Amino acid sequence: MSQNLYMKKIGENAVSSLKQISNLNIKKKNSTLKLFSYFLKKNLKLILKANKLDLLKAKKNKNYDTNRLHLNEKKIYQIIKSLKKIIKFKDPVGKTLASWKRPNGIVIKKVSIPLGVVGVIYESRPNVTADVAALCFKTGNPVILRGGSEAYYSNKIISNLFRKALIKKKCNKNFVQLIESKDRKHVDYLLSKMKQYVDIIVPRGGKNLVKKVQAISTVPTIGHLEGICHVYIDSDANIDMSIKVVKNAKMRNFSICGAAETLLIDRKCLKTHCNPILTELSKAGCEIIGDRIIKKYFGNKIKIATENDWNTEYLSPKISVKVVNGVKDAIDHINKYGTSHTDSIVTKNKKTAEKFLLGVKSAIAIHNASTQFADGGEFGFGAEIGISTERLHPRGPVGLDQLTTYKYILHGKGQVRK
Repeated sequence: MSQNLYMKKIGENAVSSLKQISNLNIKKKNSTLKLFSYFLKKNLKLILKANKLDLLKAKKNKNYDTNRLHLNEKKIYQIIKSLKKIIKFKDPVGKTLASWKRPNGIVIKKVSIPLGVVGVIYESRPNVTADVAALCFKTGNPVILRGGSEAYYSNKIISNLFRKALIKKKCNKNFVQLIESKDRKHVDYLLSKMKQYVDIIVPRGGKNLVKKVQAISTVPTIGHLEGICHVYIDSDANIDMSIKVVKNAKMRNFSICGAAETLLIDRKCLKTHCNPILTELSKAGCEIIGDRIIKKYFGNKIKIATENDWNTEYLSPKISVKVVNGVKDAIDHINKYGTSHTDSIVTKNKKTAEKFLLGVKSAIAIHNASTQFADGGEFGFGAEIGISTERLHPRGPVGLDQLTTYKYILHGKGQVRK
């Protein structure tokens, strides 16, 4: 089958399944997700076997990091745990978000509805296949999945188990479809030639992937290009809390988009806070890149930061450090160099915190906690389809409610407009 016909068929299947949305009541959605969860548990060994095939191929590429790709029993049970959380949520579709009556007697309701057909392009992590499929199904959005070729076998078995659950529960199996071809031209086709079938594209992966999607997609996208996240240590920050928050924000997992990439320290607390924080980071194996004032305080162990460092998402054990003159200077720096992802302030001063939280353009603004809480699971969403830094809906972690839009429903009694 030609590329055009193959992708067109997937698009037609998705649209056809969308027409059956009225048959998907909450009971059927949840029972299907429970069955999918059971299939994951029952087929655990087969999933690990498929994942092993992907790992063997990936290891031939010496520069490839297999951590994201690797599945084990613990990770599969984490997927099952996420599914259980998603099942517990109320139906996000058909909710009356607001209702009011006009003087002419017409009643207006704002009601939640699915977004439509969602196309998700992602890399490496096979758990994304399960998370995204579950979130989209619960919200009544048919999903077209295009995982990275490095996770081909893992993605295939997980998506097939979901489709098996759909069939058993007499739902349209095409609510979940995986583009099984490894040909990258199919991605280009999905982005540029399927506007009549696809309503939203979600890129979940590295900078190059997101850049490509945003450049050539003919349909709206939800996502973020980079996660240049900051932690600002205010002059009124508790020293022990500062050390703990910064160390976790950077080093808990430095390869995720919520990892801190730049540390800002108020000039007023340099003498008390600079060396203890940077010493702990250094002990943990983090490379420090600082401005000239930081180098003066912390010694010759560090490199001098350039303008480019403030614009860099390292995704490695490396952090850039800068001295700022108070909260306004910190906000200005973040709004200039940040990517509207996640930024945190450590301070005991509530007024300063409020100024920071309202002043930064971030989708997620945090007071006295690590930036690594930028995660759908940590927000209580069960899972996420990604993090959005867009100015328009949605922003932050994209969970169930963020995968819906709304329509206005008006009830009248024969009124006509004068």
